Amino acid sequence: MSGIFAIVGPSGVGKDSLMRAAAQRLPGLHLVRRVITRDPDAGGEDFDAVSREEFQRLHAAGAFALDWEAHGLRYGIPAEVTRRLARGETVLFNGSRAMLGQAAQVFPALRVIHVTARPEVLAARLAARGRETPAEISARLERARLALPAGLDVVEIDNSGALETATDALVALLHPASV
Repeated sequence: MSGIFAIVGPSGVGKDSLMRAAAQRLPGLHLVRRVITRDPDAGGEDFDAVSREEFQRLHAAGAFALDWEAHGLRYGIPAEVTRRLARGETVLFNGSRAMLGQAAQVFPALRVIHVTARPEVLAARLAARGRETPAEISARLERARLALPAGLDVVEIDNSGALETATDALVALLHPASV
């Protein structure tokens, strides 16, 4: 299967782990490396860290197929994605709920993979990271309950249990013939 997929879900739900696991099983899958105005030592996903000024320069030069702002950061999906889609490749990027409407306009065939986990599982994962206070974790759990925008092609994957189980579901969605 080819096409473009946005994987979304709350922080700590395992989006990046799922993406890496799917890429190991589907060698032709292209994981988009986002450009983010974030500290390069922030950890988590693989990304290209840039300053706000560099991001703006790249944006003005047409380097992004899609860009948005969330949580005080700027995010960009490199324009190279459109060439990969034209070649019939399967492309997966980590997105955010706030940009899905814009993403669907840029990529009309966009499919959204909404990764969820039970609240107690998500709370435990966030606490284990040690990056947020209990109040910040509580706020993240509240945001996790917000609905996605209407009118999108959305599939939900529950990542409350073993990563392998959720990976099986993701691989089946991205490449049904491989299951």
